[in-house]
Amino acid sequence: MKLFEIEEIYPDVDGGSRLPRRQAGNSPQGLATTLVADYTLPTRAWLPSAAVTTLLGEFGITSGAARTAISRLARRGVLESSRDGRRSFYRLTSDAADELSAGGAWIARFAEQARTWDGTWTLVAFSLPQEHGTQRRSLRGQLRWLGFAPLYDGLWVSPDPWNPTVAGRLAEVTPGAMTVFRAAHVDLAASADRNPIEAWDIAAITEHYAAFDRQWRPLLRRVRAGRIAGAAAVRARTEIMDAYRHIPLLDPQLPLELLPAGWPRTQAREVFVEIYDGLAEQAQRHVLDVVGRSSGEPAAGIRAHTVAVMAAA
Repeated sequence: MKLFEIEEIYPDVDGGSRLPRRQAGNSPQGLATTLVADYTLPTRAWLPSAAVTTLLGEFGITSGAARTAISRLARRGVLESSRDGRRSFYRLTSDAADELSAGGAWIARFAEQARTWDGTWTLVAFSLPQEHGTQRRSLRGQLRWLGFAPLYDGLWVSPDPWNPTVAGRLAEVTPGAMTVFRAAHVDLAASADRNPIEAWDIAAITEHYAAFDRQWRPLLRRVRAGRIAGAAAVRARTEIMDAYRHIPLLDPQLPLELLPAGWPRTQAREVFVEIYDGLAEQAQRHVLDVVGRSSGEPAAGIRAHTVAVMAAA
């Protein structure tokens, strides 16, 4: 399977993933996947279907819609099921766990350390016939996932060096349809010149960071004071993960030398980590309680992973 963020962020891309696309608002399948992963990913613990339904209900998802979402995720191969008498249980499949673990590590490592840049760009030039529209859309999605942006229609750029991950992702492109370069930008000192950084909408990325900060920074005081618990802690962790995971696609750690002063990348990560990790214990306690009440016995293998745990995956 391919990493699910491609389809979630760019819904016109046919990336082939079986994981659910993120829709406007909180889709039941997307929420169910996030909830199960957030508390069972390292262990692939079994969860009673009644517990998943209850947790989804705390997001305003009806019981019927929750059951339908769980069933569809099982058909997609994201979840697998087992039965104990009249009770059913679900857990992540090994393929889905691997996929989500890779995606979580990618998100968790974003802006973890300052990066240096040698001033060299990686350029991918491609040409696919009009009748290969599906492959062209998939390629664009893969390039965006890998941190590239379109400088021109068939010329995509990235400040990152060529690496095995990029090579592996692009290996399935039609032979003879792509050329890769490593080059430095030459400033023409003319109006026709376009700097590669202009492939990204810096103003729009700045506003996205500002919107993230406006929404989440006010919550820090309540998190630090321990005033968020129970279902509210689970909701906040899920929602800030949903908001933050877009940022590495919009700003794939672009070189600070080319960005406005005071670029807010580090501050956004700090807010995310403090809220996501700061609510881990409270959220885990609530999930354990819901699972215990649903199964009638102590829950095992449920653990709210932290950003550090995700990054180490």
